[in-house]
Amino acid sequence: MVTQQPNRTVTVDPADGGRWTSLQLGGREWLWAGPGLVTGARTGLATFIDAGGVDECFPTVRGFPDHGGLWNQPWDTSVEHGGAILTRAFTPGTDTLAVDYRLEAVPGYRFVWAAHALLDCNAGATISAPPGTECRLYPEAEPWLPWAWPDDDPWVTAVWPTPLDLGVFGPTDGTAAGAVLVDCPTVSVRDRGAELTMTLSCPGQPVSTALWRNQGGFPADAPYRSLGVEPMLGRVFDLATAGPDDAAVVPASGELTWRLTLSARSV
Repeated sequence: MVTQQPNRTVTVDPADGGRWTSLQLGGREWLWAGPGLVTGARTGLATFIDAGGVDECFPTVRGFPDHGGLWNQPWDTSVEHGGAILTRAFTPGTDTLAVDYRLEAVPGYRFVWAAHALLDCNAGATISAPPGTECRLYPEAEPWLPWAWPDDDPWVTAVWPTPLDLGVFGPTDGTAAGAVLVDCPTVSVRDRGAELTMTLSCPGQPVSTALWRNQGGFPADAPYRSLGVEPMLGRVFDLATAGPDDAAVVPASGELTWRLTLSARSV
């Protein structure tokens, strides 16, 4: 079952992990429909399968469970995982969409969350973030970096847009790279005369943006192209690698709220 939200701004599929399947802003569709690896809901699957759109990744992105524990169970406005309850509400406006989240969990509960948004963009699309933003690059980028990977380090640090020029979704070149833009709450994407801006707000918590630029480098056996721009709470992909300040933490009240705002315009 697919649920259409008011004003036809966003469409979600509660049977398939609450995945956003369509985002209509600024007169165009922004979400990529996926590589066609699966049809129907992924309920009960043990291994993540990319379906496009926006998956809600919680309580981690990479690691275990891969892409979190929400994508393979049905949910609607609320969903439970590991004793935590996540609630989501959409408020559409004129070329804007506000998404409000509320997490109820025991005080001190640590997690990483990301709106894993895979965008429908052509080669040449650009991603804008503040110059000088710290970026954590992950091991799949090693073959294309101008330095050797330090032993056993889960990431290396570079400055946006990094030696990989991650600010451009380029032509198919066999590369794939993941990065976390640390403490970066706002990112804009320009493609085909339109710009989508994503801003995440959660005072007192680490707010970043994850990026996945796949230019035909993943998966190795049947590569395709995909661009993920993912507002996130946390500073790492994998909760298991999070330092003391790298994960979001539920306060003493047992409740944490945050807001994701998306807007689009012609450029």
